[in-house]
Amino acid sequence: MAFRYCLSEVSSSFRRRIGSLIGAWLLSLLIGNATAQQFLRAQGPDLVNASGQKVVLRGVNVGGWLLQESYILGTDTLNSQGRIQAALLRTMSPKQVEKFYHRYRARFVSKADIDFLADQGFNCVRLPLHYDLFLTPKQRLTRFRALQNPAAVAAYADSLAAWNDRGQLFTARQLDGYRYIDDVLRWCGARGLYVVLDLHAAPGGQGTDRNINDNMVPLDLWKRQDARGRLVYQDAIVRLWEQLAARYRTDARVAMYDLINEPHNLNAANGLSNDNQELRTLYVRLLQAVRGQQDNHLVLLEGNGYGNEYTNLTPDKLPTELRPNLVYNAHRYWCSNSPDATDPNPNQINLIHNLAAFRDQHQVPVWVGETGENSNDWFATAVQGLNDQNIGWCHWNLKRVDATSSLLRAKPYGSILTAGGRSKLLQQVAFHHCQVNKDVVTALTRPADARTPFMALRIPGTIHAVDYDMGRAGIAYQDTYAARIDYRNTAPVNQGDAYRNDGVDIERTSDQPSNGYAVSSLEPGEWLRYTVEVATAGTYTLQVGLKPAATPGRLTFRLGDAVIATAMVPPANGVPTWTTIALSTSPLPAGQHTVQLMVDQPVEQISWLRFIEGSSTPAVE
Repeated sequence: MAFRYCLSEVSSSFRRRIGSLIGAWLLSLLIGNATAQQFLRAQGPDLVNASGQKVVLRGVNVGGWLLQESYILGTDTLNSQGRIQAALLRTMSPKQVEKFYHRYRARFVSKADIDFLADQGFNCVRLPLHYDLFLTPKQRLTRFRALQNPAAVAAYADSLAAWNDRGQLFTARQLDGYRYIDDVLRWCGARGLYVVLDLHAAPGGQGTDRNINDNMVPLDLWKRQDARGRLVYQDAIVRLWEQLAARYRTDARVAMYDLINEPHNLNAANGLSNDNQELRTLYVRLLQAVRGQQDNHLVLLEGNGYGNEYTNLTPDKLPTELRPNLVYNAHRYWCSNSPDATDPNPNQINLIHNLAAFRDQHQVPVWVGETGENSNDWFATAVQGLNDQNIGWCHWNLKRVDATSSLLRAKPYGSILTAGGRSKLLQQVAFHHCQVNKDVVTALTRPADARTPFMALRIPGTIHAVDYDMGRAGIAYQDTYAARIDYRNTAPVNQGDAYRNDGVDIERTSDQPSNGYAVSSLEPGEWLRYTVEVATAGTYTLQVGLKPAATPGRLTFRLGDAVIATAMVPPANGVPTWTTIALSTSPLPAGQHTVQLMVDQPVEQISWLRFIEGSSTPAVE
C-alpha cells in the first residue's frame, strides 16, 4: 500500500481498527483498484507522491454536470439548478424530473470526455458535486416540495435534522452521488488522472449566489437552526464528509477533498463576522470529521470571497493536529496575471504574487481550483505565470452550451422547459456531438509564446479572415482589448462573441463566400497572422471581401517582413455593403510562409482573402 501520513490520534480499539481495514479492503474491491495511483501528501509547500516526487496538478473542472449552473446551459433567466427544477415541476411530475436528470447526467460527462482530457495531457479532474446527489429519491422529493413552495423550507430543514438524528442522512450505499464518483474514479484511474472531490453546492448554501450554491435561502448554511438551536445544515455537511471519508479513505485516485466551494459574502452586512470566524469553526469540525475516519487525504480549504481570503484560516490559526495535509485554494477570474501585481491583504491570494508569498510564508501547498472565463491570451499568460511558480491549476470549464471559452462547445438546443428542447439538449451535450474549441486547448497546453496554424491554408485559395493562427496577442494577432483583467469591466473581449476566444472581434455574417463569420470592430494598429503554404511561386491577384467604413481605409499585406500589397479602400457611400477589393501582389516564393494583414486605417469588416494565380488590374467591385 502507498505510504500515507498518519495522525497520531487513532482508535484505541484494535477490533474496530481491524474491522474498518477489512471493510475498506472489501470496498476497494467493489469500486476498483484504489492503489493503482500513489497517494498525494503535503511536504512543506509541495505536493508529493508516495515516492517523494513533486506533483503539480493541472486539470479541468467538469462543472455543469452534477450541479447545473444556469449560464453553462444557457438558461440564465432560471438562475440556478433549483429554479430550473422548480420550473420543470410545473409541467412534470417529480418522477419525470428525476428521470430527466438521470438521462442528463448519463450524457453530459462520460468516459469519452475523460479520455479527451487525458489525451490533451491534463493530470486531474475537479468534480463539482451537489449535496442532493447523496439524498435518497424520497428525501429529494421533500426538497422538491421546498423548491416549489418557500414556506416548506423550514420543514425541509427539520427533515434533514430528523434524518440525521436517525442515522438516515447520506448513509445508504447505493446513492446517486457515490455512483457518479465511482464512475469518474474508474475512468480517471484508467488514464492516470487524479480526482478532486468538490462539494460545490453545500447543504443550505455557502453564500448568496444561488447559481453557484443552489441555496433556497441565502447563507442558510451559517444561520439555519432547529428547535434545539443546532445549526442544521452544518450538522448535515459534517455527516456528508464523514460518509465520503469513510468510503474513499483508501482510494489513491482521489487527490484531495475540497470541503466547501467558494464561501462568499460572510460579513457583518449579512449578520456574520467580518473575520471568517464562522468559516473557521466549520472547517475545524469538517477536518475533525474527515480525520476521525482515519482518512489522511489532502484537504483543500477555500477562503471567503469566492475562495480567496484567509483571515483566521491560516495554518497557525488552526489546531495543531489538523494542520498536516492541508492545501490552500485560489480562484482566479478577471484579474491581473502580472507577477508584480499585489494585493495589500496578504491573506487575499488570487493574484500570483500573493499566492506564492502565502505558500512560502506558511509553507503549505497552494492550488488554483478554478481559473478561466476569459480570453486565450489571458489563459496562456495565467498558465505561464502559475507554471513558473510550480503552482497547479484547474480550468473552468470542460463544456458549455454555445460558448468559446470552454474546451468543448455544445450547440444551442432551445428551451429546457420544453420536451423538444430537453431532447435536443440530451443529444447535443454528448461528447461526440460537441465541438472542440481547439484554440482554448492550445492556449492551455502549449508554451505561451507558441504560434500554430488554426487550420491548413493554401495559396492559391481562399483564406477566411477569422482563421488566423492560434497564439497570444502580439504573436498571432494584435487587438486593442485582448484580455479582461478587471472584474468590474464586463465588456466582452470578443465583441461579437462568436467563433473564437481571442481579443479579435468576430461577428456572424451572411456574406455568402465566407464561412459565416467576419472580423469586425477594427482599429488602427491591429493585425492578423496566417501560416500559409504557397504552392507555386509567382505573382498573384489578391481579392479582399470587406465592408468599407465611413472613412477611408488602408490595409497592408506582408509575407514575412516584406510588403506584398497595399489596399486603399474608399469610404462607404451610405450604409456599408460587402465589397471586393482586387490587388496585384509582388512575387511570392513557394513554401510555408506567414501572411500578415495589417490595419493601418480601419474598414467596417473583413470576411475573406482570395489569392488567384496571375496578376490583374486592381479594382473595386
